[in-house]
Amino acid sequence: MLRTLAIRDFVIVDVLELEFSSGFSVLTGETGAGKSILIDALSLALGGRGDASMVRESASKADISAEFSLNQAVSHWLEDNDFSDPEQQLILRRTIDNAGRSKAWINGITATATQLRELGDLLVDIHGQHAHQSLLKTEAQRALLDMQGGLEPQVIEVTALYKAWRNLSKQREEFETNAKSVLQERERLEWQVGELDKLQIKAGEWENITQEHSRLAHAASLLDGAQEAAALISESDHPVLSQLSAVQQKLLKLLDYDIALKPVTDALESACIHLQETTYALNDYLSRTELDPARLREVDSRVEIIHSTARRFHVTPEKLHEEFATLSAQLLQLANATDIEALKAEEEKSQQRYLKSAQKLSSARKKIAQELSLAVTAAMQELSMSGGSFVVSLNPCDATSYGLEQVEFLVAGHAGVQARPLAKVASGGELARISLAISVITSCATATPTLIFDEVDSGIGGGIAEVVGRLLKRLGQDRQVLCVTHLPQVASQANQHFQVSKANREGKTISSISPLDNKQRVEEIARMLGGIEITATTRKHARELLAS
Repeated sequence: MLRTLAIRDFVIVDVLELEFSSGFSVLTGETGAGKSILIDALSLALGGRGDASMVRESASKADISAEFSLNQAVSHWLEDNDFSDPEQQLILRRTIDNAGRSKAWINGITATATQLRELGDLLVDIHGQHAHQSLLKTEAQRALLDMQGGLEPQVIEVTALYKAWRNLSKQREEFETNAKSVLQERERLEWQVGELDKLQIKAGEWENITQEHSRLAHAASLLDGAQEAAALISESDHPVLSQLSAVQQKLLKLLDYDIALKPVTDALESACIHLQETTYALNDYLSRTELDPARLREVDSRVEIIHSTARRFHVTPEKLHEEFATLSAQLLQLANATDIEALKAEEEKSQQRYLKSAQKLSSARKKIAQELSLAVTAAMQELSMSGGSFVVSLNPCDATSYGLEQVEFLVAGHAGVQARPLAKVASGGELARISLAISVITSCATATPTLIFDEVDSGIGGGIAEVVGRLLKRLGQDRQVLCVTHLPQVASQANQHFQVSKANREGKTISSISPLDNKQRVEEIARMLGGIEITATTRKHARELLAS
């Protein structure tokens, strides 16, 4: 839940620090005092969109910090995203300067607005004062039903399967339209792959065969050179090996006179050993090397074929193997794409996969629609819409990315009246009450620990307002509820009451928010009841409201 909120230089707030408790809290104040500023500031800390207009006039930047207590889901998110704090705390901070540049932190670690929004979805659920207007749109109605039933993963699956199916349909349609050009491309690839297949070139073959060609082409020179080297070392009239051995023997006799010659004799011994090993190696090479004109002609022909093929395909010889693999893959892909019967079969399979998933989603929606219809209908009775009913209608439609039905909210304001679309029959007051009922019911289905209602009781008054207050208070028994309201009947039900006021300071309007004690609450409720002039009667009425 939300524990503290600190605001600096935001819109018309200079400095503000608030502590919140669990249960049901309200914010009240005169029109224009800035009751929704707190909600706007918290929304910014939760990753909402911000701009330079949010910075208080003459200030360099706005700064908002919010501290929350942790639950299991939030702790897991922090661990998975490397934002955990050893003290098990959660502090979100967001700044925005007067140039519109924004910065964000989670537990002191730099974060993105997207990360704030992801985390914010686990912390706070905000119902805006214009929520009832969005309920008139079918997209919002469908989204609300899916959220109520926790069906978002199924909707994502249906959307993905729909896209896959439509992509295959598009591929088949394009082939049928461009069959001639596609077949020409396939024939070209078949010829190219056939040419390279005949060549049967292997990876690394070009490097190996060019080395062999060089060796065969210079075989005579190689043999002559190796024979001459072997003779000089060990087989001539005065071989190098014999001369070195003689020098070594002479120096060995001198060691008795000066041991300092020992490194020289050791070096000469090592040289003699190396020369002897060289002789063995040269003789081995000579025994294995021979002139092979037939093999030279064979290799020469292979080099020429590879080289000429590489020129025709506009690649280097060493890239021919890769070119063969690339063209073969393109041919296989095109062959699959141009097999119209195979395409149709795959399209049919994809469609069936979509329909199976969409029908499963339809069944889940049907169950949730019945539950939501009954729950909202029951809430309508509490909200002085006796005999009224609410129906979530699932109207079959052609396959779409969101399923096989359109979701439509229907309402009957009185008994015996046929339910009709919400946008056509609900008055402003009815719409506000139905919206509030839906908000309260759907909020009960979520695990979000903090719920905020920003003047969702607009258009409601009288005895209904007291019922609304009781609904919100009941909701506050299970989680933290914060409500911006103008109704004294709602405000009197709260466990914690904040008053929003504004004043002129040095020619500038400043908004402030302060918690109220019992005596101050009486005065504020009386103001809300009686207007400008507060009388003993309105104070008495305020005390009665608070006592009830």
